[in-house]
Amino acid sequence: MIRLRLLSLFWIAAPFGCAATAGTASYGSLRAQYEHSLPAAASRSTSTSNSTIERVSNAPVLARAAFVRAVLRQNPSIESARQGWRAALARVRQAGTFEDPMVDLGLAPLSIGSSNARVGYEVGISQKLPWFGKRSFEASAVAAEAEAAKNDFEAMRRELALAAVGLYDEYFVATRSLDINAEHIDLMRALRGGATAQFEAGRGSAQDPLQAESELAHLERDAAVVASRRDIVVAQMNELLHRAPDEALPPPPKELSLSPDPDVRDPKRLETEATATRPEIAAVRDRARAQQSRADKAEREHYPDVTVSTSYNSMWDMPEHRWMVGLGFNLPIWTGAQSGAADEAAALRAQFESDASRLEASARTQVYVSLKQLDESEHVLRLFEQRLLPVARDQIEAARAGFTASRNPFMAVIEAERNLRTTELDYQMARADCDRRHAELERALGRIPGVDGRDGADGR
Repeated sequence: MIRLRLLSLFWIAAPFGCAATAGTASYGSLRAQYEHSLPAAASRSTSTSNSTIERVSNAPVLARAAFVRAVLRQNPSIESARQGWRAALARVRQAGTFEDPMVDLGLAPLSIGSSNARVGYEVGISQKLPWFGKRSFEASAVAAEAEAAKNDFEAMRRELALAAVGLYDEYFVATRSLDINAEHIDLMRALRGGATAQFEAGRGSAQDPLQAESELAHLERDAAVVASRRDIVVAQMNELLHRAPDEALPPPPKELSLSPDPDVRDPKRLETEATATRPEIAAVRDRARAQQSRADKAEREHYPDVTVSTSYNSMWDMPEHRWMVGLGFNLPIWTGAQSGAADEAAALRAQFESDASRLEASARTQVYVSLKQLDESEHVLRLFEQRLLPVARDQIEAARAGFTASRNPFMAVIEAERNLRTTELDYQMARADCDRRHAELERALGRIPGVDGRDGADGR
């Protein structure tokens, strides 16, 4: 009999409970995406962390893609964003659920031990049922916010990868600058020896060896400055890897392999791709969808919620009156809260939609500017490779030959050496600048800079 009475309660509640799993479908899809992100995110297990560090530290050279992937595994900012996504995902499970049923127990205390009446008691159970659609709208809003948290996580990965590429390029330039400086120290020592020999043979000035010695001192000073800069960059790279700043890193390769070109150089097509794939734009759109669902839910608040109940009262004389079923509802006659919530949600939705428009315009501009800057960098790089470097090398050879034949002063050799050194250093900076602008274009397109693949590496 009691089972029959409880079943009657759920039979009454059934029409309102059709959305009992309102967030289940969204949660399953979002949870699958979250689980897929686990290898790419910064796993905090000691074995995984140590393995990643060992691969970076023990490599003969530090490849850019390997460094970026290691950062995407190790950096705590990635894990922080992923835990934010996880928290938003957990809210999906909470949204759209029923309130707990209420159980009411009553006892007539004077009936206990009475010789004139049996023990009187009352038992009841009730369940509040929100009006149709309220729970599903709330579940939809929270699911959209979880999608936004996922896109925040993806945006964090791309920003961190761009920072990693920038530091890697600085590390490459500092290391190559030290190599070039060392080569020019050897060259200047050879020039000093030649100047001394010319002076001793009576074909040169005593000023020439002194000038060479001065240049050597400046080169050694430059080496100390660049070495300090390299150590600072290594400390910043180690910070991204979440390890001690004085940990050593393998040297970069001798040549900086540039990032792959985009599939096309058509600005309009790339601008369309950027507005469609940038995760921060998607996150704002998701939040606009969440507020739309909340506005729809606020409109439903003008309809009453229903409470169904069933009870048994042993104190009724007539057995037919002892079992009761009930139906209750609130009267939403004070509409200020509902109207205010709807207006707030509508305003927030409009705000997020405006933010999305602003970010789309910014993305299009970033793509256009990145393409222009990339074209400029590639043109400069070709000038160095085809004209500036060959001319600088020919100049110093001609100046050395002329000095040996007493056709030009030693200062012409010094000036040619300075020009060659400056040109070689500027060339390495131009290569790094070109690589950085490739990475900026990839970021503008919503890709992960510095790694292989259109959507970036997953960090595995």
